[in-house]
Amino acid sequence: MKKTSVSLDLEGTTLTLETGELAVQTTASVLATMGETVVLVTVVEGGKSDLDYFPLSVEYGERLYAGGKIKGSRWVKREGRPSDEAILAGRLIDRSIRPLFPKAFKNDVQVIVTVLSVDGENEADIVALNGVSAALAVSRIPWNGPIGAVRVGFVKENGNGEFLINHGPVEAEFSELDIVVSQTKDKTVMLEAGALEISEDKLVEAVKKAHVQTAKIIATIEDLVKKAGSKKLEVSEDALLHEATSVIDKSYKEDVQNLIESRVNKEGGGNETEDLIGKIYENQKMANPDSALDKKTIAKAVEYVMFKLIKKSVLEKKKRVDGRKMDEIRPINIRVGFLPRTHGSALFERGITQALSIVTLGSPRMEQLIESAEGEETKRYIHHYSGLPYSFGQTGRVGTPSRREIGHGALAERALLAVIPKQEEFPYTIRVVSEVLSQNGSSSMASTCGSTLALMDAGVPIKKPVAGISIGMMSDEKNYELLTDIIGLEDFSGDMDFKVAGTDTGVTAIQLDVKIPGISVEQIKKILEQSKIARLEILAKIKKVMPESRTNLSKYAPKVEIVKIPVGKIGEVIGPGGKVIKNIIATTGAQVEVEDDGSVAISGVSEEAVEKAVTWIKSLVREVTAGEVFEGEVKRILPFGAFVEMLPGKEGMVHVSKMSAEFVKDPNDVVKIGQKVKVRVAEIDDQGRINLSMLFGEDAEKSDRPRGAAERRPGGFQNRGERDFSPRPPRPQSEHPLAQQFRRERSSVSSSDWRKKPGIRPAARPGFKDRKPHY
Repeated sequence: MKKTSVSLDLEGTTLTLETGELAVQTTASVLATMGETVVLVTVVEGGKSDLDYFPLSVEYGERLYAGGKIKGSRWVKREGRPSDEAILAGRLIDRSIRPLFPKAFKNDVQVIVTVLSVDGENEADIVALNGVSAALAVSRIPWNGPIGAVRVGFVKENGNGEFLINHGPVEAEFSELDIVVSQTKDKTVMLEAGALEISEDKLVEAVKKAHVQTAKIIATIEDLVKKAGSKKLEVSEDALLHEATSVIDKSYKEDVQNLIESRVNKEGGGNETEDLIGKIYENQKMANPDSALDKKTIAKAVEYVMFKLIKKSVLEKKKRVDGRKMDEIRPINIRVGFLPRTHGSALFERGITQALSIVTLGSPRMEQLIESAEGEETKRYIHHYSGLPYSFGQTGRVGTPSRREIGHGALAERALLAVIPKQEEFPYTIRVVSEVLSQNGSSSMASTCGSTLALMDAGVPIKKPVAGISIGMMSDEKNYELLTDIIGLEDFSGDMDFKVAGTDTGVTAIQLDVKIPGISVEQIKKILEQSKIARLEILAKIKKVMPESRTNLSKYAPKVEIVKIPVGKIGEVIGPGGKVIKNIIATTGAQVEVEDDGSVAISGVSEEAVEKAVTWIKSLVREVTAGEVFEGEVKRILPFGAFVEMLPGKEGMVHVSKMSAEFVKDPNDVVKIGQKVKVRVAEIDDQGRINLSMLFGEDAEKSDRPRGAAERRPGGFQNRGERDFSPRPPRPQSEHPLAQQFRRERSSVSSSDWRKKPGIRPAARPGFKDRKPHY
């Protein structure tokens, strides 16, 4: 296969798309490169599927070697299950491409993205999105693309502001907006955003800015298709489905309408759909025994007619399935402090959608460590979403979180991240879990509302409450209607689910899913305006129940304090082999963690234990000066003095000469271990040792005054006159023959050899003639 490549410039960075060289057995493959970030996209079409839905799967694989990393685990070095970030990137791609496949196309399609290299500047998810668009466009798979995708940021500057395209992590630190936009030539297909209370007008402007860049990407991909594109597969309508739809439209429309009402009101035993399908199947078999219609086809036809009736009612009669107005929110019920032993909890109900959110506070060491090709990072605010089968009134598999649950949790986390206090203000790791007990539309936004209340109930000083709402849409070729707070049936039968969360100041998160080939900028503007009205209404109800966060934490929450110490003092807090810090933990019962920047996190269930540990650490790094007075405790007694702990963990030595104005022979005569004594810092020597004194006033002055050697001796030597330090005369040498012989022999032999010489040393010593040798 011939290698084909196209490139374009995106705000100073080159995007290159290549096909025909790698993964040659796939239906299509594209190597997408931006900067030094390289992503391989493969697409495989697996033939006709027996499933009654479109079996599209998107897998996003991030390899640690892409950033020159090896997995930190000691035992497992191979990448395991996809990280939450990889799953979210896969969902981003899925939601961007799925609406553009023909409804009648039911072949297996698998998209696999492999991140091969990352440069830390160009985000791999954007490169992958454009690579997938190119691969589908050049493949034989029928698809109404291509699309282009960019990331847009916004930085305030001189009161105005500047929009950024595909900004890197450095710019992201200053950006108030992070939005990924996927677009066709004239419509927006997917939006995913987090923001710092940005206005609706700025969001609309960001979408417009994105369209300028995505148009360039689409033109480049179309150029690639001209050079290397394949002929698309033909898609034929399902004749049996068309027949079944005609039968139901003609004879069972009223039954379908009754089915809609039973689903809305949740009446009956939940088998109404199966009963209707069985009834239609039996009647068709009786009317025409040779009919090829089966229950599976009839079920699809019933759903199709049901959704068509719901949409027609909204567009023609302005009537929603549950009787509400187009902009009406379902009844809201709120309860805070729902659980007795948790750190914070709240139950948020909107209609029959119920979200129970629970907050848990932990010490800074409980942060989540995230390992990726870009390196390691930590998260101190974590939001998890759980929606088990019973929340739909169904049975099903219970195991690891689904991709939907991970996506909903990430959306709620992003919505609240803008109002979470910084660690300097609130030094806790925060985990929120939303247990969705009943689902009937927009459970992720109910989780956002419930989590806001739970955080306030826990005493987390969030900047402002956050609320979320979902806006749906019913449309045909000419008209459309926007629906506030959609329920499940409206979600399934509608064309869009546009979730918007924010404060009374601005938007903090948005997520757009569509089932049609996109929405216009004008529609986005109206949706944001309608969502703001609904959001403010929900916020008013939240503030009525919880005007602000509680001032006190739960008595079951740990107590956490952060102490900043000089980096040079870290060793004093840790001690040799961790001796000091281990002693602090064992003695106080508090947990102590020291960071490289000098931040010391102290946590514990008991406030007294935390306070004691904080005092201890502060005393260890405190600079003691000469002249300070302390009330200390005698810890050790030695022959020359006693060691007194005048601050927690900091000792000084009182010499015997500083214990009393009188002579002290034994320190035990003055002090006992454990005794409280008043001490004064006499001096700090050049090695940093603290010398203490128990003398004060005139005694201290006399003790501190320099004295001569004679004065320092007991009794003194004042009356003995001056000492003579002149050299002494040499001692006269003996003239004894043996002494002379000894001197001669000693001078001729080295010291080491002399010691080994037998007999001479004892014999040569005058005055010891009668003593026997030692050896």
